[in-house]
Amino acid sequence: MSTPAGMEPAISVTGVDRVFGKGRKQVVALQDVDLTVADGEFVSLIGPSGCGKSTLLRLVADLDTATSGDLRVFGKGVRQARLDQDYGIAFQQAGLLPWRTVAGNVELPLRLHGASAAMRKARVAELLDLVGLSDFAKSHPDQLSGGMQQRVAIARALAESPRLLLMDEPFGALDEITRERMQNELVRICAETGAAVLFVTHSIPEAVFLSDRVVVMSPRPGRITGIVDVRADGLVGAHDRTERARDEEGFFRAVAEVRSLLHGTPMPTLAAEGLEK
Repeated sequence: MSTPAGMEPAISVTGVDRVFGKGRKQVVALQDVDLTVADGEFVSLIGPSGCGKSTLLRLVADLDTATSGDLRVFGKGVRQARLDQDYGIAFQQAGLLPWRTVAGNVELPLRLHGASAAMRKARVAELLDLVGLSDFAKSHPDQLSGGMQQRVAIARALAESPRLLLMDEPFGALDEITRERMQNELVRICAETGAAVLFVTHSIPEAVFLSDRVVVMSPRPGRITGIVDVRADGLVGAHDRTERARDEEGFFRAVAEVRSLLHGTPMPTLAAEGLEK
């Protein structure tokens, strides 16, 4: 997805390396990574364990520092973007404070940054309605299912209306049925907010269903070995997708493309995969 002229991309990564340790204990986690995520675009990172997916997301989030290269968020350095609350973050574990209610967890970023009580109340009500949890505002995390806790975490990540969401396997610990429901919810939420998303996952179908583009990474040292534009396979843009997309021929074609890049094998035909409609 190209960024319109005059508009900064949500994420710009240029020539990024990340090396841990020194000498014989040196580990090259990322090598010469270039990536652009347009404003409003949904991009997933997929690859084998240890390939640097989460490391790259942490660099964008200013939770780690690149050894070399340049990272920008909406044209700013990542440190400034963090200070300006330009992005929200959600991880595999919801990370909710057990002593705070659902509403209390969602309002926390607003409280920490000095928002008024009236503003916090209105924004929390808006967000809980967005994620379908208005009836659970006074509940505590241990009274919620895993999927509901993740919806609270997403609401918290959206509290300050970021234009970008950074998500590191947020549905990885959920059962398959709940995971699909959460994927549907995330598509709806992104459509309503217009946020760009950088999403880390190990699931090929999840990456294809959610994304405009799927970025495939190599085993360590992590490099980008290919990018699958899901829209080129006939699916509508990620923010306009419905759950019926999982049954479309283009979905299966994109899954096969991502799988072939991951395994370094020739692209199979749908018939050979047993996926022909």
